[in-house]
Amino acid sequence: MMTRERIQALIHAVDAGGGPGWLRFIPLAVAVLALAVLYDLTAYRGFNTPEAMDAAQVARHLSEGKGYSTDFIRPFSVYLVRKHNQAGLTGDMVLTNTDFARLKGSHPDLANPPVYPTVLAGMMKLCQPDWKAETRKLFWSEGGRFTRYQPEFLIAIFNQMLLIVVVLLTFLLARAFFDPLAAWLAALLTLGSDLLWKFSVSGQSTLLLLVIFLGLLWCLVKIEGIVRQVDGLVNPSNPVGLGEANPPVGVAGGPPRGPSNGLLLEKRRIILAMAVGALVGLGALTRYSFGWMIVPVVVYLALFGGVRRTGLAVAAFLTFAFVVSPWLARNLAVSGTFFGTAGYAVAEGTFAFPGSRLMQSLNPDMTSAYWVTPYLRKFMENTRVIFQGDLLRLGGGWVGILFFASLLLGLRNVAARRLRYFTLMCLGVFVVVQALGRTQLSAFASEVNSENLLVLLTPLVMIFGVAFFLTLLDQMKVPSPQLRFAVIGLVVALACQPLIATLLPPKPSPVSYPPYYPPDVQKIAGWMRTDELLMSDIPWAVAWYGQRQCTWTTINSQYEYYALNDSVKHVSGLYLTLNTLDAKLFSECLQGGVDSWGNFVYKTLSANQLPPGFPLRNFPYESLLSGLFLADHQRW
Repeated sequence: MMTRERIQALIHAVDAGGGPGWLRFIPLAVAVLALAVLYDLTAYRGFNTPEAMDAAQVARHLSEGKGYSTDFIRPFSVYLVRKHNQAGLTGDMVLTNTDFARLKGSHPDLANPPVYPTVLAGMMKLCQPDWKAETRKLFWSEGGRFTRYQPEFLIAIFNQMLLIVVVLLTFLLARAFFDPLAAWLAALLTLGSDLLWKFSVSGQSTLLLLVIFLGLLWCLVKIEGIVRQVDGLVNPSNPVGLGEANPPVGVAGGPPRGPSNGLLLEKRRIILAMAVGALVGLGALTRYSFGWMIVPVVVYLALFGGVRRTGLAVAAFLTFAFVVSPWLARNLAVSGTFFGTAGYAVAEGTFAFPGSRLMQSLNPDMTSAYWVTPYLRKFMENTRVIFQGDLLRLGGGWVGILFFASLLLGLRNVAARRLRYFTLMCLGVFVVVQALGRTQLSAFASEVNSENLLVLLTPLVMIFGVAFFLTLLDQMKVPSPQLRFAVIGLVVALACQPLIATLLPPKPSPVSYPPYYPPDVQKIAGWMRTDELLMSDIPWAVAWYGQRQCTWTTINSQYEYYALNDSVKHVSGLYLTLNTLDAKLFSECLQGGVDSWGNFVYKTLSANQLPPGFPLRNFPYESLLSGLFLADHQRW
């Protein structure tokens, strides 16, 4: 009876407007949860990018205690490791049977920075998927047809939790500068971003990086507030400078003077600057390209850091260097490079190394990597793509237009104005880095890829775009509150239209086919022993779904293939999917060269003949939905 009375009293308190404040957020939490469930039921798709599967299989190795190693073997990674291990060995010192490429055991991963795989490994430890059991137990099906891979769905749930954190941080950041309505609208539009929801199920590190970026922004806002507090411009209870400027230090009502208070503020400022440097370092270890954020951070602190601006900038940079140095030392010890294969992203996609040619090269000619012309041409071509496409879609389109228009509007709030300066600095850095760092990964998925840095600005675009919209709305002099909220609702509906359209029928297939069909990948991998090497045009999928060591197809089917097979490790099977089988007949098969994989497939399928002496001559009698498989002997 007592419990029933308490429940009734609690319900009455909520209805009357009193009671615990957190109870008012229960309907909001239920609505957000319902949106997530609806999205997963109607718009979920499995992993369809190499970087997502790559990071996930590295995380599985970590969770199983295999160290930071990979089953996705890039021939270029083999080149770097072998070259580094052979360095200093000449003449009689060279050991012919030594595994310089480290393929007979665990090959070190040189592509992924460590934070995101480590976080996923911790999640896998908690969820404990049974990797050693029959892989099909991890496959979910509807009506006897495969639909979802359980570990991928768990990773999607984790990233959707990060999306909720992003929305909350966006609200808090907007509330620091503007009124509650602007904060709620910015958070709502961030939650309604179709692009962020696509990233949440993509398996990529974008949302974790976005949480780090928003934490960095919050620290910068705090530093700026302390600077103006020390300068006597604001009251300690209002550190971001909302409303009227407060009396200066020493004037009645202003911040108190005193060495103890000043010393405390100085310590807080230094700690926050170090936190900013640590967060940039953490972001760089989540995605290497994010490390360039240290440039706008140092510039911002040097401009708006107050009297101690130089010390703050130096503290942030040194902390950043301290955080990233151990990992860079690891890469240097393993491969002789600071960033492994990721450090050559600027060379990928140039006319010297078109497409993924560099990563598929076992013996690349690196002389062209020292020319300037390829990089200038790549920068100009990709910058054109960014300005004509990516910037126009910033923030989902509609809000992005409001954001760019808001740049013409002056802000009376000093803190908001300085944050907008920082946003523009980030925008400039991201455009340059994204243009030079664009690789074949952007071709696999044009918008939802790990090279999309502009998406990190989405919360800031929402905040300043909403502020500009509300300014215009105030100038409209709407006659009634009801009409005002109707206008706001219309703008929200237009901004969230991509997400609304995604949730409406028809329901897309959750399977990212072509070219990925996990049951086929699992079946083929099951024919191989764990110590054998496969070759495929989707090695990231074989490593993730099949749990087998798999190398990317070399740049040709003759010289480089035999170099890998004879001098590095025997290739026991070849798995080619629609990525290769759907090649253009004339330009990629007939004119692709006699040793191209397109020509290899054309002769194999049309003329029913393999190249003379090719070691893999056995194929299964049962049909495979996703491609062609050849092996060194019958395994089925």
